[in-house]
Amino acid sequence: MVRLEGSYVALVTPFKQGKVGEEKLRELVDFQIANGTDGIVPCGTTGESATLSFQEHCRVIEVVVEAVAGRVPVLAGAGSNNTREAIELLHHAAEVGADGALVITPYYNKPTQEGLYQHFAELDRNAQLPMVMYNVPGRTSVNMLPDTVARLAELENIVGIKEASSDLSQITEILTKCDPDFVVLSGDDMTTLPILAVGGKGVISVVANIVPREVADIVDYFLSGQFKQALDLHLRLYPLSRAMFLETNPAPVKAALNLLGKDVGDVRLPLVNISQSTLQKLRKVMKEFGVSV
Repeated sequence: MVRLEGSYVALVTPFKQGKVGEEKLRELVDFQIANGTDGIVPCGTTGESATLSFQEHCRVIEVVVEAVAGRVPVLAGAGSNNTREAIELLHHAAEVGADGALVITPYYNKPTQEGLYQHFAELDRNAQLPMVMYNVPGRTSVNMLPDTVARLAELENIVGIKEASSDLSQITEILTKCDPDFVVLSGDDMTTLPILAVGGKGVISVVANIVPREVADIVDYFLSGQFKQALDLHLRLYPLSRAMFLETNPAPVKAALNLLGKDVGDVRLPLVNISQSTLQKLRKVMKEFGVSV
C-alpha cells in the first residue's frame, strides 16, 4: 500500500518549444527528492493536465515513474470529466508502475452527489491501484460532501482524499465519518497546518515546487510533535504560498521556477504568463522569504 503521508509535490510540467521537456522533468524530480519531498504527483492541475493531450499525459507519467525509480511514491494524475477516459488513465498509470492515482471530481458536468458516487464507484471497480480523490470546488464547480466521501471511503481502492475546499468544518466532518486509515491530505498550501491539526496526514503542494524542503519540514515537524516549529515555519511560508495564486495556478509557480533558473517554460493557452506587475510582487515575496531570484 502506498504511504500517503508527508509532503507530495503537485509537479509542474515543463515545456520547451511547445513540447514537454522530458529532460527538465527528470531534473525536477531529482530536485524534489533531494530536498525531502515524500511523493511526486504529475499531471494534476499544477501539471497543466487540462491542456496536455492524452498521449502527452501518458508520457509525463511514464517519464516521472522512470525518473523516480522507486525512491518515493508516484501518485499519477488520472482524472477526467469523462468516466471512461479516467478509467483509461487509471489503467495506464498502473501499467507503467505508478503507486497510486489522484482523481479529480468531474469538472464542468456538475454531477449530483449520487453522480459523484457512481463515477468514483465505477473507477473503483476498474482500478488496479489505490486512488486518492480530489475535491477542489473552485476549479470544478462541484463540492463533494462528507456523506458522499464517507460512502466512497468504504470502497476497496479509494484510500484518501485531497481536500482543497478550504472548509475546515467540512474537512473535520470527513475525518469524523471515515475510518482512521482513510487519509486526508491538504490540497491548499495555506491550510496545510490547520488540516494537520484536525487529523490530516500531509499535503499535495504547489509551493513545494520551489521550496520543497520547507514544506516537507512543516509536515515532519507537526507529525513528530514539534508544533511550535511547524507553526513558525507555516507562518513564515504563508506569504509565499499565497503568492502562488496571485494569478491562476500554475502561472505564478512556473514564473517562480524560471526566476530560480529552472527553465520550465511558459504555461499553455488559455492560460498566459503572469503580468509584469504580478512578477514584481512575486519577486518581492520570494526575496523576503529568502529564496534567491
